[in-house]
Amino acid sequence: MIVTAPVAGTAVPLSAVPDPVFAEELVGPGLAVDPARGPAVVVSPVDGHVSMLHPHAFVVTAGGRGVLVHLGIDTVRLGGAGFELLVEAGATVCCGQPMIRWDPAAVQAGGLSPVCPVVALDAAAGALSGLAAGPVSAGDPLFSWS
Repeated sequence: MIVTAPVAGTAVPLSAVPDPVFAEELVGPGLAVDPARGPAVVVSPVDGHVSMLHPHAFVVTAGGRGVLVHLGIDTVRLGGAGFELLVEAGATVCCGQPMIRWDPAAVQAGGLSPVCPVVALDAAAGALSGLAAGPVSAGDPLFSWS
């Protein structure tokens, strides 16, 4: 499975995420994207089924594998303010399909980190390869999950 960038920005290792749950890969390995600042549309990183959807995070499941995209750190505290859902839970989505509209600059201005972890939920250590680094556009490959 190829997992793509849900937003444009800079791919960084999960260890750079300012949250120990993500930085220590407690929910699984992956990468994060430090998003470009300004209004943006977050897209699905894979084809699949929207198995969990909140304004600040979603999981798309494909072939029994879930990919979590979390928009910023501690953004659950915003109670959905500043996020616009573009799909519904349970929907079938295609890779690159718009999921959520948000503004990373507004999140940062509010004192929160806008960095976006993209996690292969419950993946085994070493299951990911081809990890991206540096600038990415939405839809660019982030990693392969074997």
